[in-house]
Amino acid sequence: MKQIITFLLTMIIAQYSFAQEGQITGIIHENPGIPLPYVTVTLKNIEEKSVIVSISDNNGIFRLENIPAGNYNIIYSLIGFRTLSKPIHIVSGAMANVGTIILEPDAKILQEIALTSKKGPISLKLDKKIFEVGKDVLSQSGAVTDLLNIVPSVSVSPGGGISLRGNSNVLVLIDGRRTGLTQGNALEQLPADQVERVEIITNPSSRFDAAGSAGIINIILKKNKKAGFSGQLRLVGGIPNETRMSPSLNYKSNKLNVFATYGLRLSDYVGLYTMQQLTGISGTPVSLNQRQDENRHDDAKLLYFGADFQINDHNSITAAFLRNSTRDHDKTQLNYLYSNRNGTLDSSLSRRGESWERRSYNQLEFNYTRSFDKAGKKLTVDMQYDFWDSDKEWNLTTSKDFPSSQIFPVIRTGSIGSSKDLMIKTDMIQPLDSTSTLEYGVKLEDRRVNSDFIAEQQNLSGWEVIDQIDNHLLYKELIGSAYLQFSGKRKDFSYQAGLRGELTRIGIEDRVGTYANSKNYSRLFPTLNVSYRFNEATTLQASYSKRINRPSLNMIYPFNELTDLSTRYMGNPDLNPSYAHVIELVFLKNWKTLTFNPSLYYQRNNGVIEDYTYRNADGLFITLPVNINKETRSGMELSVLYNPVKWAQINSELNVFHYAKEGVYQNQIFDYSGNTFTARLSTQLKLKNKLSFQILYNFRGANATAQTRTNAVHSIDFGCSKTFLKDKATVTFDVSNLFELRKLSSRTMGTDYVINQTNIPNAARYRLTLVYRLNLKDNQSIRQAKSGNRN
Repeated sequence: MKQIITFLLTMIIAQYSFAQEGQITGIIHENPGIPLPYVTVTLKNIEEKSVIVSISDNNGIFRLENIPAGNYNIIYSLIGFRTLSKPIHIVSGAMANVGTIILEPDAKILQEIALTSKKGPISLKLDKKIFEVGKDVLSQSGAVTDLLNIVPSVSVSPGGGISLRGNSNVLVLIDGRRTGLTQGNALEQLPADQVERVEIITNPSSRFDAAGSAGIINIILKKNKKAGFSGQLRLVGGIPNETRMSPSLNYKSNKLNVFATYGLRLSDYVGLYTMQQLTGISGTPVSLNQRQDENRHDDAKLLYFGADFQINDHNSITAAFLRNSTRDHDKTQLNYLYSNRNGTLDSSLSRRGESWERRSYNQLEFNYTRSFDKAGKKLTVDMQYDFWDSDKEWNLTTSKDFPSSQIFPVIRTGSIGSSKDLMIKTDMIQPLDSTSTLEYGVKLEDRRVNSDFIAEQQNLSGWEVIDQIDNHLLYKELIGSAYLQFSGKRKDFSYQAGLRGELTRIGIEDRVGTYANSKNYSRLFPTLNVSYRFNEATTLQASYSKRINRPSLNMIYPFNELTDLSTRYMGNPDLNPSYAHVIELVFLKNWKTLTFNPSLYYQRNNGVIEDYTYRNADGLFITLPVNINKETRSGMELSVLYNPVKWAQINSELNVFHYAKEGVYQNQIFDYSGNTFTARLSTQLKLKNKLSFQILYNFRGANATAQTRTNAVHSIDFGCSKTFLKDKATVTFDVSNLFELRKLSSRTMGTDYVINQTNIPNAARYRLTLVYRLNLKDNQSIRQAKSGNRN
C-alpha cells in the first residue's frame, strides 16, 4: 500500500519537473453543452500556415503542445457546424486555457449530409480496445447478443451466456453503467442497430468496479445530436416467430432533450436436449436415454422515457424511468427410456411440463453533471434505484408407459422473488496541467433480494409439500468503494495508475434456519496501464490489474426446479468470491489496407468457482458451484482486419490459451490442465446502391475440466441489407445459426457413471427487419434505454 501511494505521488511530482514550451488546452461543446468529439483544431501563424493540428476526444477536450511564443489564429472545424476562428497569443513556457468553445450547427449543411466519423474499426486507448460495429450488416438486425458474436474476443453461447476470451466471469456495462438486464437473456430486448461501438476492457482501470475477473464489455449506444423532432420505427418478423416493434421519439432544443422508446417483442424458441446416462458401471449397469423437446414463448414490453436539462453552460441534469416486463409461457416434453445390462428396454416414463413466468424490472436514474471553466474538469453525481419482482409456476404431470401404465401425482412448484437495489456514486476529474489528470470518486451500493420457493404434490385431499421444500431466502449485500487514479503523458509515452478499495458486507438467511451466513471482507485493487505510441499507426500497451469475481445470484440460490427426473442444478450459499491478477501486452499496427492486433495475456485466479457434479443417495445427479484452489490461464490473441478494396472487408480472429486448475472438494480432485482455442472469420461486401452482404463463421475449440469434456462448437451467421429512400429506411435479412450447426455436446465422468449430453437450445432463426428514420440518417439514432445497476 505504501509503495503504491509513493509511486503515485512520484509520478505527480515528476510532471512538474519538465520544462515545456507554450501549450493550449480547452473543451468544445455543442449547445446545450454537449461535448463534441472529432473537432479539428488548427493553429495557424500570421502567414496562415498550419503550425499544429489536433482533434478533440470523446469528451470534447483538446490539447496543443510545444508551441513557440507568438501570435496565432486557432480554428475549430467540424462538418455540420460553422467554422470558428479566434486570435490567441502564446507565451513561452505558459499554458493558455481557452475554456469552453461553443460550435453552432450549420443548418444548411445539416440538410444535405449526415455527420460521420472516419475512425478505423479497431483503435486502442490507454485502458481499452474499441471496436466500431455500427456498419456491420449483422449489427442492423437482431439483438445485442447477436451483435456481440461478431466482436473479437467476445462470444455468446447458444444459451445466451457471454464470455470474454473464453472466460465467463465478465462484467457487461451499457454506457459505462452496471447492467441489471443481462440475466435471463434480457439483452435481447436491446436492438443491435442502436449500438455505436463496443469497448473491450480486459484490464480495467480503477475508475471501474473491480468485479469481473475476465474484464469488462462496455456497450456504447448511439446518440442523436440533431435539433428538433426525430424518431425511428423498427419492425422485425422472423421464423420461428420473432415479432418486434420499437418506435422511438426525440425532441431536442437548446436547453431540453426529451426522449422516449417503446418496445414490443413476441418470440418463440424451439430447443432439443438429449442425454445418455450409464450408471452402475462397476456392478449392474443401467442406461438411460433421455430426450427433451422444448417450446418457449416470450412476450416482452419495454418503456423508457426521460429528459436532459441544461441549466446553464456548466450544469445539467438527467432524469429517466425504465420498465421492462416479460410474460413467458413454456412447454416441455421429456421422455425417459431405461435399459438393463443386455440393452433391452426395462421401463419408460414421460413427463410433461408447463410453466408461466412473470417478470417486471424497473429503474429510476438521475444524473447531475457540472463542468468548469478549466478544460476537462468535471464533477458527476449518479443515483440509480432498481426494483424488480418475478413470479414463476410449474405444473408437471408424469406417467409410466412401460411395462405397465401408471399415472403419478401432479407436481407443482412456485417461486416468488423481488429485489431493491440502490446505487449512489460521485466522480471528479481534475486536470493538473495539459498532460496530467487526477481522478477520484466514491460509490455505495445496497441490495436486498427476497425469494420464496415451494414444491407440492397432489393427493386425495388437496396438496402436500414435497420433501419439506417450502422456504424463504433473504440476501443482503452492501458494497462501498473509493478510488484514486492519476494519468499523465510525456511526448509519446502515456501512463495511468490507480488504486481502488472495496468494502463488502453480505448476509444470507432463510425462514427455517438452514442457511445463516455472513461474509465481510475488504480488498485493495491496484491497476497500472502504460502506452507508447510509435507513430499515428503503431501503438504498444502493457497493463496490470487485480479483479474480483463475486458469485451471481443464481449461483447462490439454493432452491431448484423439479422439471427433470434425473438431474438438477442447485446454488451454493457458501460460495466465496474469487480474485484474479491479470497482466496483458497489446500491439496495434494499422496499414492502409491491413490492421494487425496481437495480444499476450496471463491470468491467475485464486478461489475460482467450478461446477461440481455428484450422484446423491436417491440416484439423482446434482450439479452445484464450488470454490477450488486456483486456475492459471495464459494465451495469445490475434486480430487481423484486411480491406483489399473499398467494398470488401475480411476480419479474422484467433485466441489460443493454456489453462491449469488445482483444487479438491469432498472426494473430487479438480487438478486438470489443457489447451484450447477460439477462432472467428467474417467477410463483408459493400456494393453499389448501399447493398451489403456479410457472412460470419465462429469456432470454439474443445475444452475440459477434471469431470467434464465439452466438444468444439461452430456456427455460421449470414446477413444482407439495403438502405434506400435517401438513407431514411433500411431493410435487412439475416439468418442466425445457419444449418443449425450450433450445438453443445459434453461428456461427464465419475467413478461409477458416464453422462453424454447434446443441447440445442435455439434452432436456426430467419429474420426480416425494416428500420424507418424520421429526421435521422443511417448512422444516427435517438437515445435508447440503459440497463440497471446489477448483474
